[in-house]
Amino acid sequence: MTQETTTAPGLERPAAPKKKLDPRLKVALELGPLIIFFIVNSKFGIFYATGVLMVGVLVTLAVSWSVTRHLPAMPVVTALLVLVFGGLTVFLQNETFIKLKVTILYSMFGATLIGALYFGKLLLPIVFDMAIHIDDAGWRKLTWRWGFFFFFLAGLNEVVRRVVTTDEWVNFKVFGILPLTILFAISQAPLIMKHQIPEEEDNPESESHF
Repeated sequence: MTQETTTAPGLERPAAPKKKLDPRLKVALELGPLIIFFIVNSKFGIFYATGVLMVGVLVTLAVSWSVTRHLPAMPVVTALLVLVFGGLTVFLQNETFIKLKVTILYSMFGATLIGALYFGKLLLPIVFDMAIHIDDAGWRKLTWRWGFFFFFLAGLNEVVRRVVTTDEWVNFKVFGILPLTILFAISQAPLIMKHQIPEEEDNPESESHF
């Protein structure tokens, strides 16, 4: 005879919170493929570097999944574009495709974020995997800023890739885009602080009930 466990109405178990990557591991997963891409390019050229980058993004996704059991949207989209345009680069032996990937990726991010606002959707919390807690007005302002920043990076990449050598473009991708993105993210701190919501207020279910 088996007993069924029942849960009284209103006392359902809350969903388990998503596991988060250790910040040090997260940084390593984000920077690792780029650094390896730079090193391999300097020694063996863009085609070998592109192949290693394709493997690297798959490894980062596998590690992220094994730790958290979910995959953030931005790394998945980035990995798909790396695989598609990286595959074209290696197969056709034409480095233009891996350079175009950057333009298309940032244009897609910018258009998706701003386009979603037209339909009343906020996608930036998903992109950031809910790492910060701000009100909807703050998310909308931040979405506009990140959207236009992504368009800026796309345009900048188009200019750079047309006027410099492939090795110089790799330097720009690793040591130009990344610092610009970090500086832009830091510059948004005042907006985030202005619209920040305390975690206990953002998540009423976390309150104790006696």
